[in-house]
Amino acid sequence: MKRTRPAALAAFVISIAVLVAVLGGGWVLQRGGPPDGVMQAHAQNAPPPAAAPAAAPQPEVASVDQDAPYREACAREGLNESECVGRLIWFKATGGNERFHTYTFQQRVGVLVDWFRVLRSDQRDDRFWAWGIINDPACCKPGEPDCPAKSTDETFGFDWCPGDDVLLKYVGKPGYVDPACGLKDATLDPDDPHSQGGKVDQRHSACDLRFGTSTGALGIRKFPNPRFDLARWQAVNGGKLDWSGFSRRMDASTGIESDSRVSKLADASVEPPFLIGTSCGSCHIAFDPLNPPADPARPKWENIKGLVGNQYTRMSELLGSGMSKSALEYQMFAHARPGVTDTSAISHDQVNNPGTINALVNVAQRPVFKGESIAKWRKVADCGTEKDDGKCWCEPGRSGKCWAFSTRSDDTTPVNLGGQKVVLPGVHHILKGGEDSTGALEAIQRVYFNIGSCAEQCWVNHFTDMRQVDPQQRGFGQTPFNVGQCRRDCPSFRAVEDRLQNILDFFASAESDQTDLAVARANARRGAAYGRAELVADLEKEFGKGAVARGSKVFGETCARCHSSITEAAGGPFASRDFAAPNEAHPRKVRADFLGNDEATPVTEVGTFPCRALHSNHMAGHLYMEYGSESMRARPPLADLPQKDELKNGGRGYLRNISLVNVWATAPFMHNNAIGPEICGKPANHDNDFHRARYVGADGKLLAEQPACLRYDPSVDGRFELYKRSMHELLNPAARGRKVTFTNADLLIDVGIRPLDGKVEKPLGGFGQVKIPMGASAGFLNGLLHKQLIADLYLAKHDPARLEAAGRKALVPTLQAITEEVLKEPKRFVDILRERRDFLSANYVSCDQLVENEGHRFGEDLSDADKKAVTAFLATL
Repeated sequence: MKRTRPAALAAFVISIAVLVAVLGGGWVLQRGGPPDGVMQAHAQNAPPPAAAPAAAPQPEVASVDQDAPYREACAREGLNESECVGRLIWFKATGGNERFHTYTFQQRVGVLVDWFRVLRSDQRDDRFWAWGIINDPACCKPGEPDCPAKSTDETFGFDWCPGDDVLLKYVGKPGYVDPACGLKDATLDPDDPHSQGGKVDQRHSACDLRFGTSTGALGIRKFPNPRFDLARWQAVNGGKLDWSGFSRRMDASTGIESDSRVSKLADASVEPPFLIGTSCGSCHIAFDPLNPPADPARPKWENIKGLVGNQYTRMSELLGSGMSKSALEYQMFAHARPGVTDTSAISHDQVNNPGTINALVNVAQRPVFKGESIAKWRKVADCGTEKDDGKCWCEPGRSGKCWAFSTRSDDTTPVNLGGQKVVLPGVHHILKGGEDSTGALEAIQRVYFNIGSCAEQCWVNHFTDMRQVDPQQRGFGQTPFNVGQCRRDCPSFRAVEDRLQNILDFFASAESDQTDLAVARANARRGAAYGRAELVADLEKEFGKGAVARGSKVFGETCARCHSSITEAAGGPFASRDFAAPNEAHPRKVRADFLGNDEATPVTEVGTFPCRALHSNHMAGHLYMEYGSESMRARPPLADLPQKDELKNGGRGYLRNISLVNVWATAPFMHNNAIGPEICGKPANHDNDFHRARYVGADGKLLAEQPACLRYDPSVDGRFELYKRSMHELLNPAARGRKVTFTNADLLIDVGIRPLDGKVEKPLGGFGQVKIPMGASAGFLNGLLHKQLIADLYLAKHDPARLEAAGRKALVPTLQAITEEVLKEPKRFVDILRERRDFLSANYVSCDQLVENEGHRFGEDLSDADKKAVTAFLATL
């Protein structure tokens, strides 16, 4: 089988061969965005689904119980049955995405993940410092004392983890029974319409949750590949059993220099020993601020929580770990700060919108919103008269397990508090712009799509193919995938959906409770008497006498308008409010105020990095349309926020604020972690040091001498120091400097068709290679609307009247000039576009903001004493 080559995604450079064909050819181009996404009849003309599955097979008993640490954690946190099941799923379930991360991502999206580089056991102690991921305390490096594996040959270079004595037997063989098949489900919810009053268990087989075993890094799971060929693997790896040969660069025997920049990972004919998947916990599992590890590379189970959000993860670099730095895909996406990831990196919407990983703290206190107009599928016991109109579907082989599609505005959110069900009167606004607004359960389900679950069955053919510039072809623009069809065709969807309430119960469990600095310091002092009074005394020694009380008043006068979930009408004046007051009705008496209102605030009001607010995947006609509410999409457009024609309206341009609960533990600040010092890992393997220079001078160029980054420090003192420095920058904008992200390597883009010349492949017409020197704007690359640009270039040459009719007459002369120059000198394509950078930024870039740490200037006019007071006060919350 011929290897597949990675494909360039949304780009500053389009293949010159394609562009010349477009400009000189005869395509009939239709201007405009993707289809409107009118709801299709989900059940009509569908192939008959398979019959209900038989009883799940039981997994083999492993020598070490891999669930034991999870049960111990549930006991330590006081989690009930439902919460504990939800925790296990959150930590382990991949929803079947191991196929996506092994095949679809590489071959359909064109991005290579080098799992050996990330997970190799001989660099286990460097893994956190390089990738920010957290080592699984239950796993070990083969050859270490007491490790069941004596050599990495036994594990193909990976850690040995509980369950591997069974899993390793099935590498290259069929018959593996996934450990998820042995899941002991929680007691049925009698209020679930599908349980018939809690009497009938109709949940889909837990096998399709797909647990596998740990890779040695929490949230990253492995599965045996039955198609693995040991002899071929050894040949590729020079007789070794690790992945070193699989990761090496190809040679240039084809006669094409670019082949030496592509690794064997791109060879679709070579099957690895493991398929690697990720759980939702891969981003959210983090060190407990109350009980951090003494050595971050060697944590213990009691140092780990599943909901805090990993502020050190380098997920963007991890997912591009098999790419050359000169690859366009790498430079477009592998530039987010630690703890930040672009949730649209795979389902790319041509907006540079990385955002921090959500810290799920005091979830049951999070605001909900009544009266949201939401079109979605809801559980029902019977379809009634709607059975034949495509708006209702019942799972075959089940009794009364149906879903009906409707638009309503009376949705609620059920949460479990200490075993007591509480129904919250409304729905949450989840993502940074409130895009996930159809309900908490649906938002959790969507996370599984974001990590690759059900890709081939449901959504991979609905996102934009960045190579496809013909609007008549599939993949030119996004289309909304169909949740009803996905439920029908993807078993993993049903396996997760039937247990979503367990996951939400986990979210509201004690594991999400506030982690107060006073408790963290008491734990660090190993039980020495230390409470709020001692914390206040210490803070006032540092920030001034009476600082905490004064800070509370200043916070009420200056900040609470946005950063309180309890209005003055409901809770009394902010200025005299006790923001630390507990919710007496809560079984654990957590803080009543969520310290954030989750309201949609115009990004122009806050002034922070606006690109994240332009996230477009939840707009009508786009991929995640069915996960955004009609109320969200009805928000008025912001007149003072430039938006390009293809991306206007749809509720974009807004951000919700963050909760300030435990803000002492979650710096740096803002939706992109840009306000505060830059943090880095400083790994021993310098090839895995991803820190990059970002500070620029008044001329927009990188400073010759950059401020030093702070090495990751999850200790109590380390978190507090980072918090103080970040607060100083937040309240003193002049002290921030200016941060811009540039490419940190030359981009080498090979253009033209590659025909065979005898036995050697050579570029057609001598186009060869386009080089974009390092230092280009990463955001510009990410946001270039190249499809619209190509379409307009074509129309400017062949049918300018259509552009004029669309109100784009002023663009025609420049577009025509570009067309003529490209046709005359195609090799100067990059230079021709670069010479019109201002024109492109104004008309063909989704967001042209460069500086990433501007905005949120609230509080800059406070006195120095008041700024210190606010800093002291927030440290107590």
